[in-house]
Amino acid sequence: MFMVKRFSFLLLIVMCYVNGAAQGSAVSYTFIDYQKSIPKITDLLVRKQDTLMKQFKNKGLVWPAKFIYIRSFKYDSQLEVWVKNERSQPYKLFKTYKICALAGTLGPKRMEGDYQVPEGFYHINELNPNSQYHLSLGLNYPNMSDRMLSDSTQPGGDIYIHGSCVTTGCIPVTNQQIEELYILAAYAKNQGQDFIPVHIFPVDFKNTKSEDYLKKYLETFSEYSPFESKMKNAYYFFEKYKQLPTILINEKGEYLIDDEALPKPKVEVVKRIYIKKKRAYTDFDEKEIPAVVNTLPVYPGGNDAFQALLKKMDKDFAVYLTKEVKTVYVQLEYIIDKNGNVINPKIIRGGNDEINDHILDAFEAMPRWTPAVRLEKNVPIKLKQTVIVEAADGA
Repeated sequence: MFMVKRFSFLLLIVMCYVNGAAQGSAVSYTFIDYQKSIPKITDLLVRKQDTLMKQFKNKGLVWPAKFIYIRSFKYDSQLEVWVKNERSQPYKLFKTYKICALAGTLGPKRMEGDYQVPEGFYHINELNPNSQYHLSLGLNYPNMSDRMLSDSTQPGGDIYIHGSCVTTGCIPVTNQQIEELYILAAYAKNQGQDFIPVHIFPVDFKNTKSEDYLKKYLETFSEYSPFESKMKNAYYFFEKYKQLPTILINEKGEYLIDDEALPKPKVEVVKRIYIKKKRAYTDFDEKEIPAVVNTLPVYPGGNDAFQALLKKMDKDFAVYLTKEVKTVYVQLEYIIDKNGNVINPKIIRGGNDEINDHILDAFEAMPRWTPAVRLEKNVPIKLKQTVIVEAADGA
């Protein structure tokens, strides 16, 4: 009898739901409804939502924000939250948070395990209420640019903005701060902002001391100069308009910022005919290269002499640039054997055939280096180098 009554009661519930749905009276289930079904988030909303509403009111902002934009500055250890409620409106700064800790150095993340915080243009692709770091907001690293420019097999991943003030390559804030960020992101997503942009910059470019530090960093790691220039362009676009620039990624994995992303008219170009050289390669077993060394090889005269050689290449080979291309970044790899000889230089990307051949000639003609050492023995090593060839001003 009990089973019959229980079945009848369940049947009644199903019939009521079907009738209600048929009459259009079924209640939609939103993203915020789902969040409220999680006890941890229900408690969070009870504790934090009223405070956030008051903060918005005090700043003349409308709660909840339909659109939020997060930008982070690695060297300055700051994270800003900008908000608005209409697409056409300019963003307004809601709050600046202090980042608790920083892993790695300036420059983009390029491989798993390097403890680098990424730099670039991302969006939130996950709201995780069950993070081991209290709460977390996942970023879509690696993006398309990262996949093209980073280590092809191990670019890394699992990058989050999270609580607990610890990091091995993420963006950590306090638990109180991640609670506010989580609520802001949840409400924006609930109102249709599926892609919440997060831009991670090396420095706050308006801070003179920070930009000076970046310039010194790029003197040593000049291969990142074009990347950081793109980041700077995006930063100042937002500073001028308080709107996000259009950001695309070209076939080389490079960012194109706003007007750079617009299609350019085709120009009829007459190319010089140049026959690429055939090169003989030294027979060498790369298995002889150790994973780590105690000391790196040294160019005759030291690093200053090597940098002077690179600058001479820039000056000498600029004549081989086309009129349409003012600067090229040629990345190559080469082996310094245990005797200090440079062998098998190879272009990885960049340049044209004529410039590339001249660069390879220069590396093949290098004098002997002081070789790398491991466990008091000379050993071979493979190195990578970027050579910048730039047209002189007014050329």
